[in-house]
Amino acid sequence: MTARVFIDGAVGTTGLEIVERLQSRSEFELLILDEASRKSSEARRDAYHASDFVVLCLPDDAAVEAVALAEGSKVRIIDASSAHRVSEGWTYGFPELVGQDRIAGASRVSNPGCYPTGFTALVAPLIRNALLPGDWPYTCHAVSGYSGGGKALIARFEEDVDIAYRDYALTLGHKHVPEMQKYAGLAHAPLFAPAVIAAHRGMIVEVPLHLSLMNRAAPVDGLRDCLKHFYQGSDVVRVHEAEPDELLVRRSAQPSDRLDLYVYGARDGSQARLVAVLDNLGKGASGAAVQNLNIMAGLDQTLGLQL
Repeated sequence: MTARVFIDGAVGTTGLEIVERLQSRSEFELLILDEASRKSSEARRDAYHASDFVVLCLPDDAAVEAVALAEGSKVRIIDASSAHRVSEGWTYGFPELVGQDRIAGASRVSNPGCYPTGFTALVAPLIRNALLPGDWPYTCHAVSGYSGGGKALIARFEEDVDIAYRDYALTLGHKHVPEMQKYAGLAHAPLFAPAVIAAHRGMIVEVPLHLSLMNRAAPVDGLRDCLKHFYQGSDVVRVHEAEPDELLVRRSAQPSDRLDLYVYGARDGSQARLVAVLDNLGKGASGAAVQNLNIMAGLDQTLGLQL
């Protein structure tokens, strides 16, 4: 049976990629509103009530309003904004961490943020298995392609080609931090230092570790082995044994829904660097939404993914 899907906010970067991924899929029928109707609350409400699934690709405030419009319907919602990622009643849409069964039966799923996807993928399994302490003051450094900032930032980078690197969130308190803390299982909010680079897509997320200063920290090989075991059999997450001399974000990068994890260690074992490489528009946004939609619709989770 074909499921009807409405993408609210299909004109944005994430929404456009989801439409592109679904429009040729026979399992789904896309419900599209014309330009005159897409901002009409009444038309959107009707679309929610006529759909099996809705994917919200909206700013946070608009996503909250959208959920209110869906009240009284049976539609199942995937929210790609950050509005509901730590809210009660919402299932965190990271199947590799929370399990496919929880997502399959959920009516409200919150898509993970792009930076938290890399951070929690690295840290959460290690803390769950007591190989890293949950009460350590963790730091996360990350760089992302400018497409993660939406239309305004895309336009800024494409118009001002002299920008090579943009450091931001310098006053701390980034909206991703509560999500990172909650799903990694941390006692303290991590110090999050994100930046944007002059590439359209791509992302590297790093967690540096002073292993010799930690209580209850496993050696580097133990950290890597834990991650390999945790993601064993995953078609999306790959834990690499090799330690390449460099990890690159290329301006020519093609869409990808993979999540690649690396564990680097000092020769004396005193320090480590946990590194995640992903596409901020793939596993960090649109690809994750499609993966969750597949699971909720009872399909193979990898259908339509670029792995």
